[in-house]
Amino acid sequence: MKLALLSDIHANLQALDACLEHAQNKGADRFAVLGDLVGYGADPVAVVQRIQALQADGALVIKGNHDAMVANPPATVTSVGESTAQWTRDQLSDADRFFLQQLPLTQQLQNILLVHGSADDPERWRYVTDERAAGASLDACAEQAHIRYMFVGHVHFQTLYYRGSGTSLMRFTPTAGVAVPVPKHRHWLATIGSVGQPRDGNPQAMYAIMDTDKLQLTFYRVSYDHHSAAGAIRRAGLPAFFADRLETGR
Repeated sequence: MKLALLSDIHANLQALDACLEHAQNKGADRFAVLGDLVGYGADPVAVVQRIQALQADGALVIKGNHDAMVANPPATVTSVGESTAQWTRDQLSDADRFFLQQLPLTQQLQNILLVHGSADDPERWRYVTDERAAGASLDACAEQAHIRYMFVGHVHFQTLYYRGSGTSLMRFTPTAGVAVPVPKHRHWLATIGSVGQPRDGNPQAMYAIMDTDKLQLTFYRVSYDHHSAAGAIRRAGLPAFFADRLETGR
């Protein structure tokens, strides 16, 4: 099975459609969406509807912190991340908001665990940005010996961690389009990056495909019309910062 892994779409319809098409061309059999369908971007309704259709076709979908925020937007905005929550909520129907609210925090598929943030406390949305955090996330599943692969969103970067014969973790920065062997005698954690808001200086969208038969993980970067996505943000009257970010990849 080729499992396409997408996360942090952030209401960026142009990036989502480009990644879906790319994954289908790569032979993806199934999709998994690791949260943050909404927030920042200008097309929350269309994105939620796309993901609902994917779920109806068998996709696994979990909740991110921005999805949770739509259910209860903060009365006072104290961070950049909170600044579009009320606007996003106002765009969505009751049914769409319920869809986001009822999404689970984690899902399992065979020996794979999907989680938006760190698995040691999913509701706190901890970032997995280094070996220590990756180790804590993997340790949270220590009693579930069958779990060998953990796929994580939230950080908007593509990184692979693995645990070999000892207890320490190794960190690996993948090259886009190059398959990485991920044998199941090790434990693996991958942050798959952001479809809709990359932050590494490259505006190309991010996603990955796990081939469970060949035991290979391939990270991808996908070009899309990020100027159009940025323009949609500006036309919606959302903070220009989010549009600028799409054009610079930061």
